[in-house]
Amino acid sequence: MTYETIHLHVDARNVATVTLARPDKHNAMNATMISELTEVAELLATDPAIRVAVLAAEGKTFCAGGDLGWMRAQAEKDRAGKLAEATSLARMLGTWNAMPKPVIGRVHGAAYGGGLGLIAVCDIVVADEATQFALTETRLGLIPATIGPFVVKRLGEAFARQVFFNAKPFSAAFLIQAGLIARTCRHGDLDAAIEEEVVAILQCAPGAVSEAKALCRKLAGPDPADAGELSATALADRWETQEAQDGIAAFFAKETPSWRRESANG
Repeated sequence: MTYETIHLHVDARNVATVTLARPDKHNAMNATMISELTEVAELLATDPAIRVAVLAAEGKTFCAGGDLGWMRAQAEKDRAGKLAEATSLARMLGTWNAMPKPVIGRVHGAAYGGGLGLIAVCDIVVADEATQFALTETRLGLIPATIGPFVVKRLGEAFARQVFFNAKPFSAAFLIQAGLIARTCRHGDLDAAIEEEVVAILQCAPGAVSEAKALCRKLAGPDPADAGELSATALADRWETQEAQDGIAAFFAKETPSWRRESANG
């Protein structure tokens, strides 16, 4: 199957690798990528042959978050359009999160905003030790709403409050402490580390693995996907604010948004 923004490869062991393939855009997510990620997750979830899914990315960056052009287009839509787009992102994350196969994240370079959402729906994350992370939405007058239920669920409230609203960058070591990243390694060792995780899973009975994952999710409490309507509404509300309109406009105009000027003058 051919996709525009991602690649799918299934090897002889029935290990599927889904690769974000917008390297020129730092793999920022637009409507097409969100749709294709949903479609491929549904495909892998229902294919009984697939044993493991690896989520990876081309280029220098794992995922820079939401494509700013896509965000600006959402800000210009009516209320129903805003809710539809926010809901599509929530549905994609929920589909990956609920996949009945183990999902291993191969992370490198940087992961911002929605990139953290993708990491949060992986079961095991292996990252280049030099990877940088940030939830940068508030710099644009936005909030990490749609990814919020998944990120907060995996980080826990204490760790989330340290990074959720100040847009400060943080390291892989911080996410190791929070438990979101399982292990780090040098960039050149990433593939070998991913292979170790894949091989360990392939030694286990596939039905037992699937049921154990499902039990783990149930024992952990409410499904973050259940907060989809709440988070979509919160994002639609925020897109309609003057702050968000000014922040996105300032980004494209390469200007400083009003709140940064006011802060500097204060």
